Amino acid sequence: MAINLQKGQRETINAPKFTVGLGWDTNSSSTGVDFDLDASVFVLGENKKLLSDAHFIFYNNLKSPDGAVEHTGDNLTGDGDGDDESIKVDLSKIDTSASEICIVVTIHEAVARNQNFGQVRNAFIRIFDTNTQEVILMFELDEDFSIETAVEFGRIYKRNGEWKFEAVGVGMKGGLQDYLNKYN
Repeated sequence: MAINLQKGQRETINAPKFTVGLGWDTNSSSTGVDFDLDASVFVLGENKKLLSDAHFIFYNNLKSPDGAVEHTGDNLTGDGDGDDESIKVDLSKIDTSASEICIVVTIHEAVARNQNFGQVRNAFIRIFDTNTQEVILMFELDEDFSIETAVEFGRIYKRNGEWKFEAVGVGMKGGLQDYLNKYN
C-alpha cells in the first residue's frame, strides 16, 4: 500500500530498484503555447555538489556513468494520464560517493512562453518498485507556485546506510541553469 506524503515528510525506500514517476497537467489555454516540463536529476556527494557533469541526468544525458540512474526520455506535452516522465534508479549500482539524488522539474523556455507552475495542476511524484510495479510512496504538490518556473519535487538521500525519500515541493523563480549553478 502506498504512503501518501506531506511536504517535508520523509520515508525509507526499501526497494533497491525503483522508478520515480512524475506527472502533471497544464492549463494549455492560459498562454496559447504548449507546456514542456522537464524532469532532471542531480546525483550529489556529501558536499551537495554534482559528482561530475555526467551525474546531471536530463533529456540530453539520459544515464549516469554508473548506470544507476536512467531518465526514460523527454515528454514534450504532458498529455494523458499517469506518469509524464520517469527515472529508473538501481541503488545496487550507485557510485559509493553518492549521498543524494535530487529530482527537479523545470518549465522549458518558461520566461519566453510566459509560463509558471501556477498554470500546472495535479503535479505529483511517486516511487514504485520496478519489479512488482507496487507504488511505495506518493507526494502530490498542492501549492500554488504562481511565479515559480522550477520546482524541486523531492530528494532521495542516504542516512546511516539507508536510502530515504523526502517530499520537498519547493519552487524557484529560475530555470535549469539556476539548479546547475546551485549544484555544480
